[in-house]
Amino acid sequence: MIRKTIIVTSVITLLIWFGWPIYQFFAHEGMVPMLLPTDVVLPESTPQTTAYSYHPQSQAALDLLAQHKTNIHAPAISAAVAIDGEIVWAGAAGWANIEQKIPATAATQFRTGSTAKALTGTLLAKMVQEGKIDLDKPIAHYHTHLPNKSWGKLTPRQLASHTSGLPDYIENTEDWWGFYHLLTLKKRYNSVNESLEVFDDSSLLFEPGSQYHYTTFNTVLLSAVLEAAAGESYLQTMHQKIFAPLKMAATNAEYELTNSNSLAGFYWNDDGRESNFRRWRTVDLSHRLAGGGFISTPSDLVKLGSAWLDNSFISPSTRAQFWQPQTLAEGKINDENYALGWRWADYEDEQGKLHNANHGGVSRGSQCWLMVIPDKHMVVAVMINSNVEEFWDFGKVSIPLARLFLQE
Repeated sequence: MIRKTIIVTSVITLLIWFGWPIYQFFAHEGMVPMLLPTDVVLPESTPQTTAYSYHPQSQAALDLLAQHKTNIHAPAISAAVAIDGEIVWAGAAGWANIEQKIPATAATQFRTGSTAKALTGTLLAKMVQEGKIDLDKPIAHYHTHLPNKSWGKLTPRQLASHTSGLPDYIENTEDWWGFYHLLTLKKRYNSVNESLEVFDDSSLLFEPGSQYHYTTFNTVLLSAVLEAAAGESYLQTMHQKIFAPLKMAATNAEYELTNSNSLAGFYWNDDGRESNFRRWRTVDLSHRLAGGGFISTPSDLVKLGSAWLDNSFISPSTRAQFWQPQTLAEGKINDENYALGWRWADYEDEQGKLHNANHGGVSRGSQCWLMVIPDKHMVVAVMINSNVEEFWDFGKVSIPLARLFLQE
């Protein structure tokens, strides 16, 4: 009887241990109720912070952010603007931590989500420029121990442009153990090569180069190729070639964070539909580091964007190659105007058109937008610590923000 009780108890414990993170996933997707949630109420006041109060557009920019924060029902919003390679303004409105009533500042770090793809694309551009990577050479030339044989024929160009045929998270059903880790978000991956196990049993969805299919797995595999070509870890190479030269001291893998006081709290409110907020469950995003696992600030991100306008960092020929929307095998440009780590778009208002290279990002309790406007020599970045249902409801504040500083 005792033995039977022990067995039953052990089985129940295992089921809870394996099943609880999955339940939490579906709860945060709004598909099942959250159990025993703790709601926090957003204070009525909206603190505003900036170190650029001397700028004639500073208060107007802060007021714009504060109003937008209210419109999209986010705890905090932070933004930065750079012109001609220099940050001309950065500021924040709202609360980085609701419970402790800590205001957001320009130094508050947020999750980048998929804007990380522009960071990894920058490393790829530097390594192409240095002759260490050929965009059209099969990746098996660089990574000689790929865990999936079908990957060997893929090229860095196909990975960076999302034309490789790799599946997305929800299509990763051939790799059940990897799919489980994608739901639970609990496992720490200490290297980009290790994180390939999440999808290394999955088949390609189509012949490489024939279609466009956006998936973070492309960037994760690309990071392993970059690591192999560099001869040192991907993260170390990012620091050496990108973060350190551009003085992006606030950008890193979230799991490398040394000062948690600088990191925003990340909140769930059913994409803005709930009046109160709940803390996002603790997650580990190391499996998607290169494509969605970084933390940063808008000030750091506009430094990255500005580097793409600096001929001494990214040469004109490399920039032209990487900012060219990619063509599919049939000769047609992909539907999203996706280039190599960047999208291209035109945003129009009553003052005209802003032709820009950009990348957005959505993460757990955070969203990010980075926009480079080459003909204005301007870069704008915006971040929040919650989510909205329609991404552009969040990102569109970048247009009037850009216009404020184009008035000078």
